[in-house]
Amino acid sequence: MPDTHQTVLEINLGALEHNYRFLRSKIDPSTKFMGVVKASGYGSDPLVIARKLVALEVDALAVAYTSEGVHLRKGGIECPILVLHPQEINFKELISYCLEPSLYSYKILKSFHKIAREAFQEKYPVHLKFNTGLNRLGFWENDISHIKKEIEDSDFLKIKGIFSHLGASEDLSEKEFTLSQIKTFEAIVVEAERALGPIPIKHLLNTSGILNYPKAQWNMVRSGIGIYGYGNDTKYESSLRPVASLKTIISQLHRIEPGETVGYNRAFKADGYRITATLPLGHADGIGRQYGNEKASVLVKGKRAPIIGNVCMDMLMIDVTGIDCAEGDEVIIFGEGQSAEQFASFAGTISYELLTGLASRIPRLYTEY
Repeated sequence: MPDTHQTVLEINLGALEHNYRFLRSKIDPSTKFMGVVKASGYGSDPLVIARKLVALEVDALAVAYTSEGVHLRKGGIECPILVLHPQEINFKELISYCLEPSLYSYKILKSFHKIAREAFQEKYPVHLKFNTGLNRLGFWENDISHIKKEIEDSDFLKIKGIFSHLGASEDLSEKEFTLSQIKTFEAIVVEAERALGPIPIKHLLNTSGILNYPKAQWNMVRSGIGIYGYGNDTKYESSLRPVASLKTIISQLHRIEPGETVGYNRAFKADGYRITATLPLGHADGIGRQYGNEKASVLVKGKRAPIIGNVCMDMLMIDVTGIDCAEGDEVIIFGEGQSAEQFASFAGTISYELLTGLASRIPRLYTEY
């Protein structure tokens, strides 16, 4: 395990492989697996993550926007890449890099069809996204006749996939809602194939869907947060291994007398003699002000040290009174002993937001242990 000499985000590719194989074990061997590497690989590095997943023989990858897919293609990734939220302005570039768009409205379908026709494409692969209750993106079931009218007898597009997205698959108190989404998707698939012919790939399940509703796996599943080590349920903590660990060091120690204050706006006032430590990490790095004022704590020598005062742009301060530590010692923000989900919960948020909000200026260090 590497020593920490600065703020660093350690990315454990061995943990990524473990998570991938665990999630694979929950589905049929013949079911395809799509790894989601959007948002810079959930805050890590999409290209490094994608290369590892390709080495593990993932069937496809997914990104949010065309630029993310282009980055992967330029990095040598050749497997199918689904763009989940393509924008019309990027359609020509999307085609030039052989990315597969999610078409989610009649306007988007018509626009992409026009670009494919002008680019003399032949059976360009697309996925149709249907709304089954999340009410974010997607066609409605009654749009199928319009889709058929637009692409009937067209040689420019080929419907490769049809999919939807579950809105509460991690929340078993919403089981009735999730089952209604599954049932709605089943009906949409039947109607779509009746009108449009056989559609090779059907995908509905996200990470929590894989874990909680495996019978609805169809012939492909998608996993984002799961491959990074989080199952949205504490019962999976022993089965999944968090990929990312955020570590830093103590830059300086201060001995504070009773009544002295720490940081901007004097937000922390010592009620006795205290020892504080300043860390080279702040809200510009993705550790926002909501973690300050003793709402969150970090680990120093295995002991909890609360973040005190207001988090600064490039620094934050912690109370290390009673902890035997020195300048230069390692501090764990999240990682061994405290997961990103646990740290995020201090601020009333989730691991997704914390991980994807980490600044690019934090060096990434890759390991296989």
